[in-house]
Amino acid sequence: MSSSSPAQGLGQRERLVLVLVGVVLAAAVFWLRGGLKPQAPLDALARRSPELSVALANGRPTLVEFYADWCEACRAMAPAMDGLERHYRGELDLVLLNVDNPRWQPELERYAVNGIPQLELFNGAGQPVGRSIGARSAEELEALAQALTQGTNLPVLAGVGAVSPLTAAEAQQAAGDATPGTMAGPRSHG
Repeated sequence: MSSSSPAQGLGQRERLVLVLVGVVLAAAVFWLRGGLKPQAPLDALARRSPELSVALANGRPTLVEFYADWCEACRAMAPAMDGLERHYRGELDLVLLNVDNPRWQPELERYAVNGIPQLELFNGAGQPVGRSIGARSAEELEALAQALTQGTNLPVLAGVGAVSPLTAAEAQQAAGDATPGTMAGPRSHG
């Protein structure tokens, strides 16, 4: 019985063919998985955005987007959001907060985020002036940005509404007999 391995029986040409097949397969897998993707547009925007507290205090209107990397609508809006950030630099702050990042849990609760993308719209004094839930076209985002920077009323768009202040007494009355912590939230369902 011979103790030679299969590789010992291969000639130089066969080894070269095997190496080339391996390289081609590795390249195909690399290409099918997307290759060297640049940083995701949402992630890049989020990294460039100012801290929410800074944006709300600097005298410029602010558009806050609550997003997730896995959200198709959020990803579809990313090029338009990037365009807004470039066009309105110095006039409008764009702040992106990833709902999957536990750091933003207080903001998720404060702004009652229960669907994404959710936009929170603030005037230059940092006061909330509107909210939008759901995907927005580039034209709709542009109209919102124009209204914010010009200090005019928000455009009439489906899913966009003004934000009304709710005092603690009104919140207590709206909650009725519910005790704190017993109301269902968007993440309380199993």
